[in-house]
Amino acid sequence: MRQVITSHTIKSISFLIAVLILTACSISPKEQDDGPVFYPPLPNPPRIQHLLSLTTFNDLKESKSGFADFILGEQSKESLVQKPYGIAVYNGKIYVVDAAKAGYMVLDLKTRQHKFVSGGASGRMKKPINITIDIDGTKYVSDTGRAQVLVFDQNDKYIRAYGVKGQFKPSDVAILLDRLFVTDLKNHMVQVLDKATGKTLNHIGRVGSKEGEFFFPTNLEIGPDMHLYVTDTGNFRVQEFTLDGKFVKRFGSIGSGLGKFARPKGLTLDKNGNLYVVDAAFENIQLINDKGKLLLFFGQPGDKPSDINLPAGISIDYSNVKFFQRYADQKFKLDYVLLVTSQYGVNKINIYGFGYMEGMDYSVTGKE
Repeated sequence: MRQVITSHTIKSISFLIAVLILTACSISPKEQDDGPVFYPPLPNPPRIQHLLSLTTFNDLKESKSGFADFILGEQSKESLVQKPYGIAVYNGKIYVVDAAKAGYMVLDLKTRQHKFVSGGASGRMKKPINITIDIDGTKYVSDTGRAQVLVFDQNDKYIRAYGVKGQFKPSDVAILLDRLFVTDLKNHMVQVLDKATGKTLNHIGRVGSKEGEFFFPTNLEIGPDMHLYVTDTGNFRVQEFTLDGKFVKRFGSIGSGLGKFARPKGLTLDKNGNLYVVDAAFENIQLINDKGKLLLFFGQPGDKPSDINLPAGISIDYSNVKFFQRYADQKFKLDYVLLVTSQYGVNKINIYGFGYMEGMDYSVTGKE
């Protein structure tokens, strides 16, 4: 079992190192896109449009969209985030976790204000990776530096931490009712905790490469079908489970072809159960249906506003479509918005809209 895993890793390590070197060196003055960027490109009926990218307050100030003036007020050359990973949207606010600054940035679309949360005192973050927000506004931050899940209230005040020394190395959290599902990089499993107490209830998976096993699980999400989807990064796939831990199926495998993965990380699902999977090595996002068929991929490395470099996190937002519609082509109508983080390169946060172009025939591709 360990030999199979080692073989997987050795085959891809030189490729991944090359990608990391190239992307780390790709920071340069922004070029410009030649008009609106659609996926697939016109004259095909497009499903996704790149709306805007956010990196520094100064970038926003110079934006023709006026996004900075609307949301941020006073401008500066300060970077919004340095090394973002997790991203979430709740109640008109965008939350972006910054591993380098050791905290998370809050951008409020309603009040036009922003703030940075570091935790302070006993809640101070060390290397936060992901943030998950409960229906009541409580935040759960996966901190690999502290090897704990940190809990913050609706006002971003630190409440408590889950995880004792040696218990786990959490990288993401999914919430369902009274349970927390936590990806554990140390033990290569998903730990299930009681939300109120942090007590371990059970776990899903173990180290390995067989069905239902993991090698560095990084991200997870609960889909509309109430199944658990886990990015099994070291095994180059996404796995689907029932909430009691029964393996259902896998998506993808190692390779360079369509529907394959090299370094899958962030994932989210739309209301129809389609998966969006971020690949840090391919530097794109793949849209896959619930049968495992690749529907579309978008994003590419570079320095233009629509480009991404070493992407990590992704979040889907249905509640602020009206706000972001102003950045779309007049004929492109948004159904929902996708927010993607990049850890390197010029653009740290890219925002895309999923929708359809008025007057175009989608009868072949479908509108779902």
